[in-house]
Amino acid sequence: MQRFSKIIAGRQDGEHKDSLWKITAKQNLRITISGREFLAHHAPVYLFAKFKLTYSIFKHFTDRKTHNKLISSITKTYTMSLRLGDIAPDFTAQTTEGEISFHNWIGDKWAVLFSHPADFTPVCTTELGRTAKLKPEFEKRNVKILAVSVDGIDSHHSWIKDINETQNTIVNFPIIADENKKVAELYDMIHPNASEKFTVRSVFVIGPDKKIKLTLTYPASTGRNFDELLRVIDSLQLTANYSVATPADWKYGEDVVIIPSIKDEEIAAKFPKGYTPVKPYLRLTPQPNL
Repeated sequence: MQRFSKIIAGRQDGEHKDSLWKITAKQNLRITISGREFLAHHAPVYLFAKFKLTYSIFKHFTDRKTHNKLISSITKTYTMSLRLGDIAPDFTAQTTEGEISFHNWIGDKWAVLFSHPADFTPVCTTELGRTAKLKPEFEKRNVKILAVSVDGIDSHHSWIKDINETQNTIVNFPIIADENKKVAELYDMIHPNASEKFTVRSVFVIGPDKKIKLTLTYPASTGRNFDELLRVIDSLQLTANYSVATPADWKYGEDVVIIPSIKDEEIAAKFPKGYTPVKPYLRLTPQPNL
């Protein structure tokens, strides 16, 4: 960003926390963002997603006879990097179960958004079949499932017939038809060094507050471990409600770690099942919600 010293692009945490980028100008700028033109001087422009930015720097003259002088014009594409705790970008999309508005579709539940490189591909076929079989497990955890592929609705419906046949299941969740790659680009699912056309195997776990709780990225050649995904969701939901963390290889029902900020004298009230001190910073207690 140093070569673009006249403009600042930064992530937001305050009043405009739902936006991922803020553009402010240190001098007069005419900014074109994804085809929309703004004039920015002291008033910032807030952005939410990947965008192409063209900005022109003008020198302002007080002499009315002199027009603003163009100093430079630069075009650059900024790609957001979604991080844990960010608000998941909202979108409207066509799916195999009709049109959805993502945040409204999530409602007060958790959600898993996961991408697939293409329809009629072998690994994706097994993944969607496995997900369909595990839907009752996701529902037990109050989790909704949403898949995305860059093929169209008709292709998706034909592919679903193959999935049902070969995986002995019924696909029972929506698949986004992302032909224009809107969702794929919004969530940075296309990694050009891996493939300029197809998405990688991205996973986003999103909480009821619409914030990103987990991200996973697999290459197209490696199928995802859905048992691990359920394990992580168990951990996320447990640690969201109790002052604990889950140790390596933890599984539902096993002991958990009391977080360091809890003092020893507070443990009895918070964890009536007791605890085992291994080290002052490592204290184990039975899973508190069982």
